[in-house]
Amino acid sequence: MGVPERLADRMSMAEQHEYFRARFSRRTMMRGGAVTLGAVAGGVFVPGASARAATASSAAPARATSTGKVDGVLVAPFGRHLAYGADPRTEMTVSWQVPVAVRRPYIRIGAHPWDLSRKIEAEVRELFTPAGVGASGDHTQYYLHARLTRLRPGRTYYYGVGHDGFDPASAHLAGTLGTFTTAPAHARPFTFTAFGDQGVSYHGLANDSLILAQNPAFHLHAGDIAYADPAGQGKSADTGFDSRTWDQFLAQTESVAKQVPWMVSYGNHDMEAWYSPNGYGGEEARWQLPENGPDKANLPGVYTFTHGNTAVISLDANDISFEIPANLGISGGTQTKWLEAQLKKYRAAKDIDFVVVFFHHCAYCTSTAHASEGGVRDEWVPLFEKYTVDLVINGHNHVYERTDVVKGGKVAKELPIGGTAYPETDGVVYVTAGAAGRSLYAFSATESYQGHEKDLESVSSFVCVDGDRQNETVAWSRVRYLDYSFLRVDVTPAPKGRTATLTVRGIAETGEEVDRFTVARRV
Repeated sequence: MGVPERLADRMSMAEQHEYFRARFSRRTMMRGGAVTLGAVAGGVFVPGASARAATASSAAPARATSTGKVDGVLVAPFGRHLAYGADPRTEMTVSWQVPVAVRRPYIRIGAHPWDLSRKIEAEVRELFTPAGVGASGDHTQYYLHARLTRLRPGRTYYYGVGHDGFDPASAHLAGTLGTFTTAPAHARPFTFTAFGDQGVSYHGLANDSLILAQNPAFHLHAGDIAYADPAGQGKSADTGFDSRTWDQFLAQTESVAKQVPWMVSYGNHDMEAWYSPNGYGGEEARWQLPENGPDKANLPGVYTFTHGNTAVISLDANDISFEIPANLGISGGTQTKWLEAQLKKYRAAKDIDFVVVFFHHCAYCTSTAHASEGGVRDEWVPLFEKYTVDLVINGHNHVYERTDVVKGGKVAKELPIGGTAYPETDGVVYVTAGAAGRSLYAFSATESYQGHEKDLESVSSFVCVDGDRQNETVAWSRVRYLDYSFLRVDVTPAPKGRTATLTVRGIAETGEEVDRFTVARRV
């Protein structure tokens, strides 16, 4: 049982966490392993530990605390997923899961599948869900992470994950090996993919298969990742939580995430109140993201990385959401200040042509479910326009929708399917790619997509403002597609004096192209 619903409505995320933690004795919560993520000390996550201590612990990865009641030969790793480090040219983290505690987990890595001589110990993060929390109480999950550094740019590596009794270098386990490729040292053409709101479903699996076929350099997941908490309000009173949904999700995603860096941002369904005051304790156990954001203690899903000529920024819109205010104001404004500093830095960098920003809540969308988030428009849209961001990718609404070029809340330039936007002079294009696998929403207006265009002068919608919804009639809704889909972006650099491009495509679960446009920038 969580916080009574009437009480939860008046409590912040941190207050709910303290209420929930007080209901369980330390002895009860530590029985199964870790309670919440802070720093790693002896294999157990210490509640309230500082981010500084967590960073220091990575130099000496913790070992599993269990002596191991199950023979390691009977335990197979699963749920492998990759993430770039702060420098994608030289850093990669390989993460995975085991169903029970194992002894001495590690990763083997090498330039060839027959040469995996480099062996690195893995960090163990045990995540304990206390009794009384949803359907999976009194349950421990075991996540493992191996941070790889000093890699060579543009190089493909082979790796295998194992533990005592399970050696991926053994001939009979050769089929468990994976590969990854680091970012290149210099700008080259590449592809990346993106979506949000996936969860566990046949449609989510189908989208994963299509993404793998695009051969992307990396994938962006714009929040609401697994839906272990189906309510998505960031409340410990929500009784539908099931931590085992993450096991299903990571197993589903492994086919692509084991070889494509899976870069996530956090949505409202990713705030799990019982693990930590900010709701992200569970996420920090499962993911190892770049640690170059403004506030790792409160906003672990905020970071940035560059790949070739493109800078990518992940934001946490829970910090500024009026619609779902569980974490509203958690950064105290530091995230927005950091965002402006990053945008200013990238626009001044001679080797960065494009800036792509992704996060969960939509700046501009006409879905009848969540529509647009006023907090994003107030805090970040002016910065996107000031620094001529090339592409903004959102989730939250389970649809595909794309705007015209927008500036000051109005259409600065119509952008029909097949058209070209010039951010330096025109404005910003926003794409909602939230139809990755969860049940679909609806539009207030008819669909309009490639081969089925319906050019409407205006669409009725609303924007979520402080404490309410405000109706609006908008002209910026250009493409509306109501079926499962994802985003493919092809990046083409250019020599100085020529035009570099982003070719952006909306691709349906059938493989059909439903949208296409180009973002062009003279370099």
